[in-house]
Amino acid sequence: MTKTRILFVCLGNIIRSPLGEKLFEHVANEGGVGEKYEVDSAGTSAHHIGERPDERMRRTAQRRGFVYDGRARQVKAQDLDDFDLIIAMDLENLNNLRRLARTEEQAAKLHLMRSFDPDADGDMAVPDPWYGGPQGFDVAYDIIDRSVRGLLLALESGQLKVQ
Repeated sequence: MTKTRILFVCLGNIIRSPLGEKLFEHVANEGGVGEKYEVDSAGTSAHHIGERPDERMRRTAQRRGFVYDGRARQVKAQDLDDFDLIIAMDLENLNNLRRLARTEEQAAKLHLMRSFDPDADGDMAVPDPWYGGPQGFDVAYDIIDRSVRGLLLALESGQLKVQ
């Protein structure tokens, strides 16, 4: 069976995208379909390459009984060929990815995370909690959790088709 490959992307790959990666993996495994997906995360910036996820988000996740880890990497042009879906956390990162896209096929793989959030109500950005207080990490966690569940539902129901 060919796995659907999904890449989650934010700016530094230390808060939102690694959380998206691990929450999607968790939700897919919980739903008994984890073997159908391969997930990864990356950042459009090179500022945090090799770093672990932000300690504040790790604490937020841990309070909810969820542990995630990994090391930050920067998105590469090759990722647009290697992944079936590329999920950006906000418009800035989506636009950065669009600049990397060399073909219409690559551009068609790009989506905003909140396009799968049933509570988005027109706000399509997962807010970056970097400069805010602890409540910003809870807000980002909740949005990403809802969104990955919506993404999995869209994939499993056939509403979202991959090439």
